[in-house]
Amino acid sequence: MTITQGGQPGSEPAAGQTRGRRTLLSKSRSGRQRDKRSSAMLVSGLLALALGITALSLPVPYVVESPGPTFNTLGNDNGQPVISVTGRESFPAQGNLDLTTVYVDGGPNGPVTVFEAFSAWLDGAKGVYPEELIFPTGVTKEQSQQESAVAMTTSQENAVASALRELGIAFEQKMQIAGVPEGSASAGKLQENDVLVSVNGKPATALSVVQAELAAGNGAPVEVVVDRDGSNVATSITPARTEAGRFILGVLLQYEFKFPFDVKISLEKVGGPSAGMMFALGIVDTVTPGDLTGGKHIAGTGTITPDGAVGPIGGISQKMHGARSGGATLFLAPAANCEDVVGHIPDGLQVVRVENLADARKAVELAASGADTSGLPVCSSN
Repeated sequence: MTITQGGQPGSEPAAGQTRGRRTLLSKSRSGRQRDKRSSAMLVSGLLALALGITALSLPVPYVVESPGPTFNTLGNDNGQPVISVTGRESFPAQGNLDLTTVYVDGGPNGPVTVFEAFSAWLDGAKGVYPEELIFPTGVTKEQSQQESAVAMTTSQENAVASALRELGIAFEQKMQIAGVPEGSASAGKLQENDVLVSVNGKPATALSVVQAELAAGNGAPVEVVVDRDGSNVATSITPARTEAGRFILGVLLQYEFKFPFDVKISLEKVGGPSAGMMFALGIVDTVTPGDLTGGKHIAGTGTITPDGAVGPIGGISQKMHGARSGGATLFLAPAANCEDVVGHIPDGLQVVRVENLADARKAVELAASGADTSGLPVCSSN
């Protein structure tokens, strides 16, 4: 029942105030609930962000290869000539014969994070590979560096030998046994420090000669003569067959050289065997009159054997990008790396396929002459 006075409902003001208070109370509770939900969402978001950052920082078993710096074998490094010759006239050279390098992160060099691996995967100039494809299991950083240093020393000696052979300069070359593993085909017959003299009567001064004789015999015993402490010792060895079908003596071999003059290669903080071909070209240019490059900017990569065969290397894509960034317009690539070359050549770089030092020298001389180089061998997808 409503009692009115002066046309106004007497009870309405009180009722209205009550409803107003209720309304205000209702809004206050809702705000506190929203604040609690917002705080919970903020904490959850921050926690998720922290977990995401932590996940991106976790190490992964991958290796990242990135383009490294280039070094001109005709120039200087830390104020010293990269290649210097004593005991024979040498000739200062112009132009560039750049060796290329790769930065390697991961493995024994330190862990790679999820973020670093993913970022590298998105970068066309970098490569991401499972760790076991690049480094043997359990290898330490010190072991890796030592192996790299030994490979560099070997590549330099092979570069001198191949350069002198390319120029027709005589030198002495021998093959010495560096080790005989237990259970190998030569165990008990050959010894460490023996020097190979012949295999089936053929002078054994190069690994290719030994391999050719073993292959020709198809597993039959071969007559091996070694120089042991100044005396020739002959023995018959039945080669072992590898899983790949090759026949081997089962010994570790190393080359021993005696050159008619001294060649010193000075290059700090660079290891591995992949600079061999470019060292050899640099030596050829240094000991011959004129400029092999004609002032052109040429780069390349590849291992080298004493007889001049150019072998494959790792990180070819990164090395091509590094070469182009360094200013090279012509790049010499091992034929055995062609599969990794196709589709990864940076703009402005011509890549020439080479099998040996003679191929590389021919390509450089053609470029130096200013002639059309489009007819030089290239890598194809076939």
